[in-house]
Amino acid sequence: MDKTKVSYSLYLVTDSTPAILGDKDICHVVEEALKGGVTMVQYRDKQSDTGLLIKTAKKLHAITKKYYVPLLVNDRVDVALAVGCEGVHIGQDDMDLETARKLLGPNAIIGVTAGNVLEAASAVEGGADYLGIGTVYSTATKRDTKHMIGPAGVRNILEAVAVKMDKKPHVVCIGGIGAHNVQRVLLKASPPQWPLDGVAIVSAIMGSQDPQQAAKELATLVATPAFPLYALEVTDKSDFTKNLSRLRKRVAEKKPICHNMTNLVSNLCPLPPSFTVILTIRQVVQNFAANVTLSIGASPIMSSYSGEAADLAKLGGALVINAGTVTPAALENYEEAVHAYNAARRPVVLDPVGFASPPDINISYKYAKSLHSAGATAIRRSALRTLLSSGYYTVIKGNEAEILEVSKVHNMNSSSQPQQRGVDSSSGGLQPSELALLVKELAIKEGCVVVMTGVTDYVSDGKTTILIENGHEYLGRVTGTGCTLGTAIAAYIASSEEGESVLQSVVAAMLHFETAAEIAASQLQVYGPGTFVPAFLDALASIHTDGIQGLVKVKIWEEGS
Repeated sequence: MDKTKVSYSLYLVTDSTPAILGDKDICHVVEEALKGGVTMVQYRDKQSDTGLLIKTAKKLHAITKKYYVPLLVNDRVDVALAVGCEGVHIGQDDMDLETARKLLGPNAIIGVTAGNVLEAASAVEGGADYLGIGTVYSTATKRDTKHMIGPAGVRNILEAVAVKMDKKPHVVCIGGIGAHNVQRVLLKASPPQWPLDGVAIVSAIMGSQDPQQAAKELATLVATPAFPLYALEVTDKSDFTKNLSRLRKRVAEKKPICHNMTNLVSNLCPLPPSFTVILTIRQVVQNFAANVTLSIGASPIMSSYSGEAADLAKLGGALVINAGTVTPAALENYEEAVHAYNAARRPVVLDPVGFASPPDINISYKYAKSLHSAGATAIRRSALRTLLSSGYYTVIKGNEAEILEVSKVHNMNSSSQPQQRGVDSSSGGLQPSELALLVKELAIKEGCVVVMTGVTDYVSDGKTTILIENGHEYLGRVTGTGCTLGTAIAAYIASSEEGESVLQSVVAAMLHFETAAEIAASQLQVYGPGTFVPAFLDALASIHTDGIQGLVKVKIWEEGS
């Protein structure tokens, strides 16, 4: 078999453990998967003795040859030689690449696991035919997210290695990938200078009751471009008001469900006195968020229990995670909810509330959050890394300090990659052009829309970056306005149709929210934050296009401007 002509697009890695394979026959599962479109198979079995490994590998090789698909053996070069299969895959703790190549010869396919830049660069330099980069997401057998790098981590590694050397072997990524997220992984993990050749799948096929259908669905998704974010084309301010009018009507017609997770501390846990204020604030925010949702025409559900997420995700709405709580139980709830909405292919908005260093005195925040941390502790950074590695987010929204923190954690995923300019700067130290570029680059790497709120809001899908200067100072003097903006965004993107721009819906939601604040603040009966809130809810419910024509303050940012 000519190794230069094999396809890595749908790479099956077997798992013989009862937790994944169950009582199914591994050879039957592999053959069914090949019928469904698997293009490469790796036999991985860490438990069986050598005799059984060779016996099973020979059976598998007889099957894969019928479909003209290469079979590789995980780790065991001796087994690969005994079977005469096409190659091996070696990990960082297995036989070294140079020795494996000497034993197997130049025509063998040899893949190497890499989890950071140094490992990837070493494998490329050593002549690996392909890299297996991961672990991308947590899996049923790997719950420790310490070494989970997420799609952004894969992208960082490839970008860094591409700069270091000219050679670019094939590359797949592995870990927690299935039909619910494979397109987003390919979108987020592939840099233009070195795109992925495919994905490695384990439990989504090996654990399926219908491996042929599972493989067929995955093969179709891999070959189909992900839902495009880049569809917004605007020429002047009138385009924004037209979009707002149209999309607002659709929100009112569809009444999408906005599932808010503000993660109240469980009443089953002992509650120290210091949590009383936090609970009170959270309850106020839940009430405010529900009222905002109703005012814009959507339907609120305030549930912090992830057990409901799978059923709620099927109702056609969106999930909003205001991730202010970092306990293990809270993180588990967040992760399970994200998985449920990803599986249903519904939108998810992440608001990393309080995951930031203390704000600099030079920063002026437009929105008040429900809870601010005393600083970005190691625990909070670890929690944020876990969240970013847990699934796909349609929108990531935060103030300047929070988005800077997301960027720091994002860049740490590459393990050996220096952080981009500005990420380590103190809040308030970046120029507008640097903020716009930061938001744009983060949107590209996360494959989503990023919203950085402030006196000027920066909104980007990685291609188009919008600057918004609407809003009112009262938004910064009322608890939870930042969190409830996320709810408004969720309502709009939940109402969007297939093929529409997510950025378009996000900008419309923000204009609805912020021009309503300006209209409310201008009312004669509004004297301060206390009278502002009811007027704001009224304005959200009654706003119309004619009323905001002269209020919209937006422009498209162009790099270098």
